[in-house]
Amino acid sequence: MLDYAAIKQQFDDSSPESTSESFSAPIEANALHFEDDPQPKPTGLTGSRLRSYAFAVLTRREYSKADLIEKLALYAMDRDEVLKLVDELARENYQSDQRVAEIMLSSQKRKGKGPNRIKLALKSKKIDASLIQEELKETDWNEQAYQLKVKKYGVKVEKEPKLKAKQIRFLMYRGFEMDAIIKAITRKEDEF
Repeated sequence: MLDYAAIKQQFDDSSPESTSESFSAPIEANALHFEDDPQPKPTGLTGSRLRSYAFAVLTRREYSKADLIEKLALYAMDRDEVLKLVDELARENYQSDQRVAEIMLSSQKRKGKGPNRIKLALKSKKIDASLIQEELKETDWNEQAYQLKVKKYGVKVEKEPKLKAKQIRFLMYRGFEMDAIIKAITRKEDEF
């Protein structure tokens, strides 16, 4: 059995011949006190460190110009430096709103979103929808709406008004125009 009283007395003893002197030595007052650090560390990135961070961020994924500015501004000391850096990256084509818009278009189409939802998503990222206007026009939204309707409700053309309204609401929520929705819900399976 351990004799706790003897151990405590051994470590509490502050005599010079005690081997526990190193354990009971007082800790320097500033050793664990970090607030009064003589050289305060910089709170943000500047120059080449900011540029390196920007490249690291852009290698992971594409960012719109506005998103990249906000992301870098969180870690930078000077917002003006961030604005200059992002403009430079855009000029050198390291950052491109066009690429971001194209990626979003293909992603949203895969998810079954219509043109209105895609434009809304672009607007939320502060990207001009005119960058992909041509691709939006080239897409067959009638076919997209029909495929989505078939996936959700099957190929049967509904006659009941409540079921028709349900399909219309679903496709409207997904961002399709009314003419594409009507064509999708009235299209028979053998029509194409």
